[in-house]
Amino acid sequence: MPFTDHTIELVGCRTHYRRGGKGSPLVFLHGASGAPVVLPFMEKLSERFDVIVPDHPGYGQSDEPEWLENIHDVAYFYLDFIGALKLERAVIIGSSMGGWMAMEMAVRNTSRIGSLVLVSPAGIAATGAEPADIFLLSPEDTIRKLFYEQRFAEERLALPMTPEAIDLALKNRHTTARLAWEPRLHDPHLAKWLHRIDVPVAIVWGKDDLILPVGIAHELKRLMPRAELHLFERCGHLPQVEKAAEFCDLVVRFACR
Repeated sequence: MPFTDHTIELVGCRTHYRRGGKGSPLVFLHGASGAPVVLPFMEKLSERFDVIVPDHPGYGQSDEPEWLENIHDVAYFYLDFIGALKLERAVIIGSSMGGWMAMEMAVRNTSRIGSLVLVSPAGIAATGAEPADIFLLSPEDTIRKLFYEQRFAEERLALPMTPEAIDLALKNRHTTARLAWEPRLHDPHLAKWLHRIDVPVAIVWGKDDLILPVGIAHELKRLMPRAELHLFERCGHLPQVEKAAEFCDLVVRFACR
């Protein structure tokens, strides 16, 4: 299904998003590297869902609002976003930073959320599962650590880095630092409120994740015992890319039952 570009202004932030497909609404919240292109898993999901892929405030083609100070600001913004689009019972898929945002949204208000799919989310700490320090890694090392199958890394590294792509990468990195520099990649107050999430939750993780180790998945499952936990073998930080077909099947089974 073709995707089209849209903008909406909320809280003084001009926000870019792509939208494609038909069916129940599904919002994909991207990770720290942004969502510069429509990926195959998005196209596959658009066969069953109305897929909406926003650029977070401070990322991609969206504005960098002055009010953006922490992850809580993003959570409130996205609650306003799904309200402005009049979405009902939306499936929220959050990858990495986006998964953290999805949890922060859901502990506050699930009135427009039907279910959550948390894909290798940041947001909590787990003893013995130390995240990679993404602020110290080189861009190439970061890409290589994203994947178990290095052919995916090679494909990304082969893409030409235009001046525009470099500018967007720096913009994304700067906003990620604003949101996740200290404490690194988690909110120390989030874990105690996860019990407030009252919609179905699927936790999805690659067993070979070198960015956010799988131990964090088990801690999330402990904190949310009613959540489903799905672990992908021979898979890194981005199951939606490395295991696209299996990932999409999982989302359809989980969200459409």
